[in-house]
Amino acid sequence: MDDTKKIKLVNGEKGNVIKITSLNLEGVMRRRLLDLGFVTGALVEVVRKSPLGDPIAFRVSQTTIALRKEESSQIEGELLLNG
Repeated sequence: MDDTKKIKLVNGEKGNVIKITSLNLEGVMRRRLLDLGFVTGALVEVVRKSPLGDPIAFRVSQTTIALRKEESSQIEGELLLNG
C-alpha cells in the first residue's frame, strides 16, 4: 500500500520535507525555479511561513528561497517528513 501523501508546497507546514514530483509553471518563472533547484526529485524543507502565509521560505539545494503562494501552489510533491 502506498502511504505517501501528495501535497502542494503552499500547504506544507514548518519542518515538513517534501520531494518534488511536478512543477505546473510555464515560462520565465519555471526556468528560474528550475535554476534555483526546484526540480523533480529535489527535497524541499519548509523553513518559515509568514503570519498571513505569503511568502513562504523553503530550503532547497542548501539555499533558502522565499516563494509567494502564487508560485508555491503550482509545485506538487510527496510529504516525506512531517516536522
